[in-house]
Amino acid sequence: MSVTLDGLPASEGIAFGKVHLLNWAIPDVPHRTLPLDEVEAEVERFHRTRAEVKAHLERIQSEAADRLGDMEARIFDPQILMLDDAEVVDGTVQYIAENRLPASRAFHWRMLELQHLWRRTSNPMVLDRLNDLEDLQVRLLHRLLELPDPQAWEDESTEPIIIVGRNLTPSLTVQMDPARVVGIATDQGTRTSHWAILARSLGIPAVVGLVHASRSVEEGQDAIVDGRVGRLIIDPEARDRDVFEDRRVRIQGWEEELAQIARLDPITLDGHPVALRANLDLPGESVRAREHGAEGVGLFRTEFLVVGRSSMPQEEEQYEAYRHVAETFPNRAVFIRTFDLGGDKFPMFLNMPAEENPFLGWRAIRVCLDRLELFRPQLRAILRATAHGDIRILLPLVNDVEEILRVRELLGEEEARLKDEGIPFASSYKLGILVETPAAALDAAELARHCDFFSIGTNDLVQYTLAVDRTNSRLAELYNPFHPAVVRQLHQVARVSHAAGIEVSVCGEMAANPLGTFLLVGLDIGALSVAWPALPEVKKVIRSFRVEDARAAARRALAASTSADVTRCLAEGLGNAVDLSAFSGRWSLSLP
Repeated sequence: MSVTLDGLPASEGIAFGKVHLLNWAIPDVPHRTLPLDEVEAEVERFHRTRAEVKAHLERIQSEAADRLGDMEARIFDPQILMLDDAEVVDGTVQYIAENRLPASRAFHWRMLELQHLWRRTSNPMVLDRLNDLEDLQVRLLHRLLELPDPQAWEDESTEPIIIVGRNLTPSLTVQMDPARVVGIATDQGTRTSHWAILARSLGIPAVVGLVHASRSVEEGQDAIVDGRVGRLIIDPEARDRDVFEDRRVRIQGWEEELAQIARLDPITLDGHPVALRANLDLPGESVRAREHGAEGVGLFRTEFLVVGRSSMPQEEEQYEAYRHVAETFPNRAVFIRTFDLGGDKFPMFLNMPAEENPFLGWRAIRVCLDRLELFRPQLRAILRATAHGDIRILLPLVNDVEEILRVRELLGEEEARLKDEGIPFASSYKLGILVETPAAALDAAELARHCDFFSIGTNDLVQYTLAVDRTNSRLAELYNPFHPAVVRQLHQVARVSHAAGIEVSVCGEMAANPLGTFLLVGLDIGALSVAWPALPEVKKVIRSFRVEDARAAARRALAASTSADVTRCLAEGLGNAVDLSAFSGRWSLSLP
């Protein structure tokens, strides 16, 4: 009998393989007391071993840069910096000198202290730092105890495996061969975890937040990982295997015909065009997105520039990243979202306060407008990138007109400085907002007067409308983008946008769900942006129905009184055009 575990999607894709339980644990550290005359030598041994581990991590970082790009390799900066962090180093040396402890015991004690201190906060970015800290702890302790370097897997088999563990680390992930490691499933972690970002770059499907997966599976069990809906299926039954095989064959076919699919227009059966763009987490993904047929970038997340960093990113570094993506998509729109910090993204250098409800707290545009030393360099870098393409500035979590006006004021000041310095930029750039809250949806008519476009972030709009934390796997069944209240807000924003003559797009996960695609097109939302691996799939869906059928189904959905009625209206309207069973997931479970 199959067992289905629901978590949170972290990396797109679906994979079948044998479970391989991750063997990555802190070794037992024996206790003993050093003779006084050995203390100084032990301190030197600690520093020498620390330097060896640092050199090893720098080699891994260099390999990551070769495989994935310089920006992606910066994910290792936090771990490398920790090896020189005074909190880590000085505390360990003090234990060796004052308590006459071996370096292994002293370092272990110091790590336990820091972990206890950092666990007092529930901020996900701090938890990611704990993840980095544990990785260092495992590596350094094995060397101090003269144990073999631990490995995630040790056999020479070529059989596809799915790594299942409590959590992962960047240094393990970057060494994975996607031909062997076809999927990842972890109890902990977030979509913004350093290792999850690397998994996306490597194209390895991943699910996080499964809570007890590592204790619920056994080595060698068959498993399916679905990184789109956030699901792990253990010992899948015949139907599960059929669904997997169907999707695998279709995706494989699309990959083989990728060049042909990329040339196809995202156009409905009755000739209605839909702009299909890509969501990017890293600059290096832009080339893959273009190969998969993206017509520009609907959401370029910029948090990779600050995740895990101990200092603010420099303007030049940001400019190079933005320029790279703009030049990858000449004559196509590239929507760059300004830093969406807070919530589940807490850079170390901001010293953000612990909050009871971080998703309702100091985040996104609120942080940027309060910390202009962070925001101004980003605005300058984006303005400079406008000289290389159709750059559009996207502001997250805007509720008030005053926030837009303040950003326009800042942009005006930075434009004047760039002119004085003789630095080129395009003054014709566009500025818009992410509609992510009921407040923004209800006030859309007023906000539209000050915007050049709207982009609807359905992930946050759903969680704020339904009061359901989208990062909480226990509430996954309650997180439903087809709730009537969400559907009516989508219609409201689309109607206002058309009346104001500005573009409206959607860049949340809903756009990659077949029923979501059908509904959004039916609401006359003319641009969709999805994760780049999903582009061929979404294009196939768009090309399978008539826009008039979508509009008729959307009208019926708007009159529906329950989520089940909404999905029923959409499923009936889509008919047999798309095999919905191949897209089984948490949002299509309620289909009739």
